[in-house]
Amino acid sequence: MASTYLTKTFSGAGNTKKWTWSAWVKKSQESSSNTYNQVLFGTAGSSYDTIAFQTTPNNPKFFANISGDFERTTNALHTDCNGWYHLVVTFDSAQGTAADRLKLYVNGVQQSSFSDNTNGNQNDDSYINTTDAHQIGKQAGLSRYFDGVMSHVHFCDGYAYAASDFGETDSTTGEWKIKVPSVSYGTNGFFILKDGNTITDSSTNSNDWSLGGGTLTKTEDCPSNVFATWNPLIRSTQTLSNGNTTVTNGSGANWRVAGTTLGATSGKYYCEIKITEKGGGSQVGLMNLDELPASMATDIGSAEWSWSYYHTGNKRHNNSSTSYGATYTTGDIIGIAMDLDNNKLYFSKNGTWQDSGDPTSGSTGTGSAFDLDAGGTYAFAASSNDDGTDPIQSANFGNGYFGTTAVSSAGTNASNLGIFEYDVPTGYTALCTKGLNE
Repeated sequence: MASTYLTKTFSGAGNTKKWTWSAWVKKSQESSSNTYNQVLFGTAGSSYDTIAFQTTPNNPKFFANISGDFERTTNALHTDCNGWYHLVVTFDSAQGTAADRLKLYVNGVQQSSFSDNTNGNQNDDSYINTTDAHQIGKQAGLSRYFDGVMSHVHFCDGYAYAASDFGETDSTTGEWKIKVPSVSYGTNGFFILKDGNTITDSSTNSNDWSLGGGTLTKTEDCPSNVFATWNPLIRSTQTLSNGNTTVTNGSGANWRVAGTTLGATSGKYYCEIKITEKGGGSQVGLMNLDELPASMATDIGSAEWSWSYYHTGNKRHNNSSTSYGATYTTGDIIGIAMDLDNNKLYFSKNGTWQDSGDPTSGSTGTGSAFDLDAGGTYAFAASSNDDGTDPIQSANFGNGYFGTTAVSSAGTNASNLGIFEYDVPTGYTALCTKGLNE
């Protein structure tokens, strides 16, 4: 979450003239105001180094400022809030060629076009790798945090590595992916957030980190398997949090819609949405991404492009409402099963499929299954209405959490993709890149 950060102070200074930092990061959203608000790594002393996404505003650029003398800010914008970026910063001030003293890489490509491009003096020192406090996810002395998730964070003390030492191009897909690195870490080097939220050093050192603030939540979403989240581009004035899995409607706001980053045209997918606070009204369901209107200031179920299960117990499509299942309210968990091979849609409340629905019934659509239009690109969706109490809908797209609260007892899931509160229907999987490619 956005106020979470890690901290560590090394017992002794390492090599302040040569080091490499590498991490995989997934952003949640942009800022419309602050600069350096997406801080990734740096020092926390009175003089500090910063590696960040610089936003000025809504123009996120990869940025590094080392010792106040070396600075790179990419001309390229990095706006993606769905996929993962692999970022590498290599500092080697002993290099004779000034441009080689600070290198930035994004997804395996060394950056060469910069809006700010300052070369410090040969053999200058950085503040990184000194005995000053170091932070991951927060800028020194300021409430500027990284809003997103991180994985496979490396720091190599005394070594200047390229991005190709940590990643490689997949020979089949052509995508940049993680590889098992063969690198040295030196005295102060570390490797944390490997395959989970452990801040215990996975290198040969014991340079463990500490939680400085907030809550460190594990996610199944990772560079090798990207899970759906609420899409900051498909929403209208709501606030997204917890890695874009929680959507909160603003005080006094009328109906607003949120939809997922990933959509599908075939296959069978399952998710769960907890009604953390119902507010004035709540609906969950699907949207057809091929038919979205210009404004999301509406509710799902009100038009041809959406289907919903309303908190009153009705089902809705194209502004037509009919009796369907049980009412639901704050604390209830609604399961959604979309069968795009048979164009059917089912809903459960707290593990019970409504109106005798059977998501495994195939083309027969046992129970009052919703009929979906053939040929659409479908995404999970939710909408809510404020009545003086801000409505909150917390989705579990497979990470095993509703917000920062873990599922109480995971159900069965034959696909082994994602962790859910209740049993995943046979043949269904999480909406994620591996699930889409099964």
